[in-house]
Order: sequence, then structure tokens, then C-alpha cells
Amino acid sequence: MDQLLQHCLNAVMLGSTYALLGIGLTLIFGIMRVVNFTHGELYAFGAYCMYALAMPLGLNFFVSLLLAMALGCALGAAIEMLLLSRLRGADIDTTMLVMIGAWIAMQNSEQLVWTGVAHSITNPFPAEPLIVGPLSVSWLRLFVLLVAGGLIVATYYIVNRTKLGKAMRATFQDRDTAALMGIRIDRMHTATFALGSGLAAAAGALLGPVFVVAPTMGDLAASKAFAIVILGGLGNVAGATIGGFILAFAEELGAGYISSGYRDAMGFVLIILILLVKPTGLFAQKERIG
Repeated sequence: MDQLLQHCLNAVMLGSTYALLGIGLTLIFGIMRVVNFTHGELYAFGAYCMYALAMPLGLNFFVSLLLAMALGCALGAAIEMLLLSRLRGADIDTTMLVMIGAWIAMQNSEQLVWTGVAHSITNPFPAEPLIVGPLSVSWLRLFVLLVAGGLIVATYYIVNRTKLGKAMRATFQDRDTAALMGIRIDRMHTATFALGSGLAAAAGALLGPVFVVAPTMGDLAASKAFAIVILGGLGNVAGATIGGFILAFAEELGAGYISSGYRDAMGFVLIILILLVKPTGLFAQKERIG
């Protein structure tokens, strides 16, 4: 039982960051109808920004985290304005090819700048874990859980309680009517892509100090993000959140009780089984964002 509780605790921490990836991707797809193949590289970008700011530049760990998130938002806005804004009205094949090209360019740029060597990020937290009864958790992982949870709550608030969120949801439901009501659709697209990119960068910046930073780290993250979105239902923020935790629990319990070598495969096997029963995802609805 103690081992099970420890695995569940680890899964909650990992699931919170997976949820950030899934929410960011489902927002972009739901509102913009864009399959964002750069999502994994935005995750890696956040991790590399965290490394560059905290290590070579020597900035404060927490300041570096905030700057990495902000830079992720800025890069997302730049991608939308420089690439996607020129493709409005283009067919989906053209948009997908452009985003695949951007993904390849970003990954190779990271490898050119940082080489293929993995980097680690030091953190200011104590090395001794926090022990509560039979459970043990590092202070860094607890910090990651708290920040990721706060970002999830903040995203829900933005989408459901702010004027920007209402405009986003109106754009998702009927962009032509939203435009007639005075909503600037181009601005909504830029804001949505920036928000989704910032969430992906935040996940990378949070997990960079937990694991290591490498140029190919975005590939697996992108695969998991797409799996989470499909599992939760396209355009469903709550579904993406729950899907992130389902994937994390499947990985953690599979690694703990079956084999750690098949950790990443466990979650995808579960998702395949779920989609065989419900192909539209667990929480898919005809109209849903938020």
C-alpha cells in the first residue's frame, strides 16, 4: 500500500505538467483549428530557456522560470504572426506542412546552439526529501506540482472568467458571428497561440530541472500532448487536464508494477484501449472549449 501511495504521488506531480501540455495544445486546435507540430519544441524551448537563464547567465531560479514562460509566450506569438497569420484560409495540408517545417527548424536550431549533449539544471531546494509518513517527495517535485496546479487554475480562470476568455470561446463557437460582434479574430488567434505556447514552455521549464535538457526532448513530449488531447476530446480543456493525469498514472503504475523499460509505452497502450471503446475520446462534445 505504501508503494502504491508513493506511485500515485509521483503520478500527480507528472500529471500536472502533462495537463499543461494538453491544455495548451487543445486550446490552439479548438480555437484555431491548427495542428501545432511545434508544441513539443516549445516545451523544449522552455527547458532550454530555463537552463540558459539559470546556469550560464546565473539568474535566480524563480526569475528564470518566469522569464522562460514569458519567452515561450513571445515565441508562440511570433510563430502565429509570422507564419500562421499568412495562412488564414489556406487548406489544412499547407498549414500542416508549414508547421512540420517549423518544428524541424526549431529542433535543429536547438541542436546547433546547444549541441546534442544533455544539460542539467541546478535548483535551490534541499536535497533531503520531504517525508510524510510512508511518503517521500523531493522539494523540487512538490514545487513543480504547486506551480503547475496554479497555472492550470489560472488558465481555467482566463478561459471562463475573463473578457479575453469569453472572446476565445466565442471565436471557437462561431468565428463569423464573433467577428460581427466586434471581436478581432486575428488578435484572438495570436493570444491563443501565445497562451498555448506559454503553457508548453512552462511544462518544459518545470521539468527541465527534474530531468535533463536535450534537443530531442520535445519529440516524446509532443507525442504525449497529442495523445492527451485525443484521449480527453479535441477542444475540451477539462478533458485535456484529466487526460494528462490518466496518462501519468498509467505510466507510473506501469513502470512500478510491470517494467520501467516500458514506461512510455504503458500510457499509449491504455489510450489505444480507451479509444477502441470510445473513438472520440472520453469527454468529447459537439461544442466545447473551457
